[in-house]
Amino acid sequence: MSGRCASGGAGAPPDAETAVSDGDPDARRLAWVYLSRVVEGPCAPLSALIESVGVVEAARAVRECALPDTLRGPTESRRGIDRAEQDLAFMERIGGRVVTPDDAEWPAWRVLGLSQLDPGADEGGSVPLVLWVRGPRALAECTEQAVAVVGARCSTGYGNQVTGEIAGELAARGWTIVSGAAFGIDGMAHRAALAAGGVTVAVLACGVDRPYPVQHDRLLAEIADTGLVVSEYPPGVTARKHYFLARNRLIAALADGVVVVEAGLRSGARNTVKWARRLGRPALAVPGPVTSAASVGCHRMIREGEVSLTTGAEDVIDEVGPLRLSLPGSVPPNPEDNLTGDEAAVYTALPPRGSRLPRLLTEHTGLPMPTVRAALCALELAGLVSCDENGWYRIAPAAHP
Repeated sequence: MSGRCASGGAGAPPDAETAVSDGDPDARRLAWVYLSRVVEGPCAPLSALIESVGVVEAARAVRECALPDTLRGPTESRRGIDRAEQDLAFMERIGGRVVTPDDAEWPAWRVLGLSQLDPGADEGGSVPLVLWVRGPRALAECTEQAVAVVGARCSTGYGNQVTGEIAGELAARGWTIVSGAAFGIDGMAHRAALAAGGVTVAVLACGVDRPYPVQHDRLLAEIADTGLVVSEYPPGVTARKHYFLARNRLIAALADGVVVVEAGLRSGARNTVKWARRLGRPALAVPGPVTSAASVGCHRMIREGEVSLTTGAEDVIDEVGPLRLSLPGSVPPNPEDNLTGDEAAVYTALPPRGSRLPRLLTEHTGLPMPTVRAALCALELAGLVSCDENGWYRIAPAAHP
């Protein structure tokens, strides 16, 4: 199909036949893949439409252009391109697959924070439609305990050495290393994880069949052999400048925290830190020589309180690691003692007795609403808080796991 959308409404609601087809796993997978190629990246209006009417009906609406105005622009140029079956066959030939929200390995709790962001305030921050994957491991399992290590493309010998030490030790201790496969710090983080016999995940701003940069072709092939190469962009899509900014939110979302080793004043690593803070993830940076231009961005983020200072893997684990549980028979610790960053601020703002609404928590903490919501989700997963019709409240220590 080609041509411009005709004027009109958003289309009729799905009928009984559509409702049946929406329950067909094959039809749903083809619909996810079709829509992934139509929008190529995050698209909050399309995600909202899928949530409202289902993915099969959303795909039909896009094909027939029975869409609200907010979706006509993003879908106009590629809505007539339906290569879903070819894309699936191609991924199978190269040993890859597509992972959709219907699949067991979809990292649901990892991307939960993205679903809480305000599309107006955090443009490009919506949940990915699908994730294209190469590698033998299950995505959800692979990212269960993960740290993102990112930094300057033009790294120094000092930066490479520190990255190797931090990423290598974390990988040896069972942490998955997530990065963007770029030159410099990213590439060094992946290599250190591989050298330690650990797991690493490369998140690309292009199709997983198109190594970027091309000089990392061998590195990406090695990552795909033992870890994962991931992208939200369909096969064949080439990297573009704004794709890297969208990619950064996935690097932050798939990890428990972000570590920056060397960053210039206008480094893309700072954008990854921004997403980590939006999602309620801890962010850390390694200080460098005061004379080094490669560390100016790290020093500024540390000075302005955007990140915590770290000098090694132990610092990282202390900041992003799971809450420490008391040994049998010991006195349970105060939960606040093991919380850091936004989670600590939100937990402290909750009253010892009674509950508090998220709006009041934003006033008490000074944090934006999306950050408060993400922190509440993390605290709920940790078994520290819950909610009812009156708001969010602390769970009594005796009830903790």
